[in-house]
Amino acid sequence: MITFLVCLTILIGGYFTYGKIVERSVKLSDSTQTPAVRLEDGIDYMPMPWHKVFLIQFLNIAGTGPIFGAIMGALFGPVAFLWITFGTIFAGGVHDFFSGVISMKHEGTSVSEIVGIYLGDGMKSVMRVFSVILLILVGTVFVTSPAGLLTSMTGIDKTVWVVVIIIYYMAATVLPVDKVIGKIYPVFGAALLFMAIGLCGAMIVGHVNGSMVMPEMSLQNLHPDGLNLFPFLFTTIACGAISGFHATQSPMMARCIHHESESKKVFYGAMVVEGIVALIWCAVTIAFFGDSLSIQNALNQFGGQSGVVSLLSKELLGPMGAILAVLGVVACPITSGDTAFRSARLTIADAFNIKQEGFKNRFILAIPLFLVCIFLTTIDFNIIWRYFAWSNQTLAMIVLWASTVYLLKNKSSYFMTLIPATFMSAVCVAYILQAPEGFKLNPTFSNAVGVGAAVILFVAFMISKDKLVKNVEDKNIA
Repeated sequence: MITFLVCLTILIGGYFTYGKIVERSVKLSDSTQTPAVRLEDGIDYMPMPWHKVFLIQFLNIAGTGPIFGAIMGALFGPVAFLWITFGTIFAGGVHDFFSGVISMKHEGTSVSEIVGIYLGDGMKSVMRVFSVILLILVGTVFVTSPAGLLTSMTGIDKTVWVVVIIIYYMAATVLPVDKVIGKIYPVFGAALLFMAIGLCGAMIVGHVNGSMVMPEMSLQNLHPDGLNLFPFLFTTIACGAISGFHATQSPMMARCIHHESESKKVFYGAMVVEGIVALIWCAVTIAFFGDSLSIQNALNQFGGQSGVVSLLSKELLGPMGAILAVLGVVACPITSGDTAFRSARLTIADAFNIKQEGFKNRFILAIPLFLVCIFLTTIDFNIIWRYFAWSNQTLAMIVLWASTVYLLKNKSSYFMTLIPATFMSAVCVAYILQAPEGFKLNPTFSNAVGVGAAVILFVAFMISKDKLVKNVEDKNIA
């Protein structure tokens, strides 16, 4: 329990210490009008109170990510606590802060356009396609998975639930941000937090009375299948440490922040809270089941992470836990799915400079997205989804490199993004070389190549950094 409490303390302290250092690296002033005020259109650009923007951002980036990923990460043992804690503070929080702030500094533009500004037009073209595909994949999975769960709970045919969810997604994608997202997201966000706090309390009580035992820190890899810590731990736990998907969500809230000074609370703060949620779920899973083999058996017996969530919630929180479990495994993925499609619409609109004030333009962009989604729900999606872990972290890596150029151009301390960008480069290269869905190469060779590739990128960046800055300046970017 000491390990868990120390990591929890470090996470909270990280927000007030390192988060402050990150905040000071950019010039934020409330005398500067944010895009929400300057470009207010009553649709996507709309100033909201910071606490509401925070809760929406938290639920946008969370969904089931810090729950499902943390449960799978628990298979590695308490060593997973280190990645959640330090990954959140030094990688995920930094990534989310700059993806939001840089977007805000550029009129709330989408991540693909931001990457294009700082890494060149070639990367912009790649990112436009890459991010839209990623968002459609996320949205589709968050149609099929909750639909399947609702079918098992109600007996109603899955197709009916797919239709219902897609209709809701369509409404959330095209309606003004305050009509659906602004009203229900804060409620679901608060429920997700309440669920995590309740489980944390139950775990502490269980530890005190001896019914639950939390192992202390061990650097030993306890995964029952012997899966390597590097790079698999760093892709298994994504949303609870660092996730590229967040960079697709932050621009939506960059269009709703009322004052620049609220950026740290909304972007860095939401990531820290997500890290806390992941830490709690990872700890509760380990403490409840006792060892990695028991966790693996539970995943097999109860139908994966959603079944484990339901079991833990009911056993530790009683009747209220059953209600919160529904929110956790049904409502939360739905609330990630709808913002995925909304982000896809905004990304395409930004790419082709299509104004979004009228319903017609929003429907024109949204309908093809949902037609693709409907088609994807009819095929076996498991193989495609395996690539999400890699593509998600690859996106985070690219955004960190773009943020590094931004800081360099603004004569700020760019090592706060350069170091995690280099680390994630090693993770992404090593993963795709040895993963079953990748090239299936020898792990030692793959890891060596991953580290080598990261070093080459670091050296190449240091050599060409002045040229990168000049390219940005030539575009007359403020």
